[in-house]
Amino acid sequence: MKFMSYMKKLLILLAACAALFSCSQKSEVVLLDAAAFEGEVDGKPVALYTLQEGDLTMQVTNFGARVVTLWTPDKAGNQEDIVLGYNNLDNYVNNPGERFLGAVVGPYANRIANGTYTIGKETYNFPQNNNGQTLHGGLKGLDMVVWDVDTVTANSIVLSYLRPDGQDGMPGNLKIVMTYTLTPENEFRVDYLAETDKATHVNISHHSFFNLKGEGKGTINDHILYINASKTTPVDSVLIPTGEIVEVEGTPFDFREPKAIGQDLNVENEQLKNGAGYDHNWVLDRKAEGELELAASVLEPASGRYMEVWTDQPALQFYGGNFFDGTTSGKYGRTLNYRESIALETQKYPDTPNHPHFPSTLLNPGDKYTHVCVYKFSTK
Repeated sequence: MKFMSYMKKLLILLAACAALFSCSQKSEVVLLDAAAFEGEVDGKPVALYTLQEGDLTMQVTNFGARVVTLWTPDKAGNQEDIVLGYNNLDNYVNNPGERFLGAVVGPYANRIANGTYTIGKETYNFPQNNNGQTLHGGLKGLDMVVWDVDTVTANSIVLSYLRPDGQDGMPGNLKIVMTYTLTPENEFRVDYLAETDKATHVNISHHSFFNLKGEGKGTINDHILYINASKTTPVDSVLIPTGEIVEVEGTPFDFREPKAIGQDLNVENEQLKNGAGYDHNWVLDRKAEGELELAASVLEPASGRYMEVWTDQPALQFYGGNFFDGTTSGKYGRTLNYRESIALETQKYPDTPNHPHFPSTLLNPGDKYTHVCVYKFSTK
């Protein structure tokens, strides 16, 4: 009996030790070395800034206003960095692979057909940096410039940039102020404000690539996606909108009921062929113009990480990482592979300047461009 009692106590002790060891093995936040981001680009200083609030920790560089890391816990409390990126400034400047990792994109996010648009009697031409089209602002988009750091607190950073008239052909001196905030509710909030001294088209967005398993940790095709949209704007073979606005019902583009991203990827569909998968604009089912409303949500079933996307914008671009080829590595030595990340970009419609029936993107002197996007994190 004494032996049995001893063994029982021993087993309880071993179980307690195992539990303690397990808890001690929880993955924690590992910050990148800020020294790897110190330098100058175009004569302006660049640095890495760390923000923290609630369960979130984020590192941001003012080169391209890029989110470099974003750490969130899973349902067991294990932290993972869930955005793709590089671990030094040089890789962002020389972008050996994907150029837009974690960046702000604009002044016109998404594509402009043939790199041209007309305002009044004036026609403007821009660098064609994507299959004969202008993508995300051209060669010197907002992702490839150094932003001024106006203020930094423990949980927020205010960045500003004056884009000069004629840069990459785009009209107007465009003054942009952008605020990144982490909230106690585990939200990453982006607030945009822009003003111009000359009529110009503005459509700014955020381009983090998410994998809720962690950077480089496998496919996103098993992530469960919801998009609050009953319509999309179809595209041609170079991803320019045809001008149509079509219903998603009965197509692979219907995410009004949450489903795995990969569920319908192999369905024979012209739009999936044109985008090499999902790389399209959804027209959001909004209740009120200008209000902050739920646009999309993503669940990673194994970890339980859950992300909601809220915005006051009319549309959302969903891109499923179709053009990653595994030739470059991220921050932790893991390759950045095909369909292992998802971008959810709140926006106005692509190529709106060349489609007058789309909601206007024209910004005139005296008017203000505003835009709010919130990524909210929890577990299920």
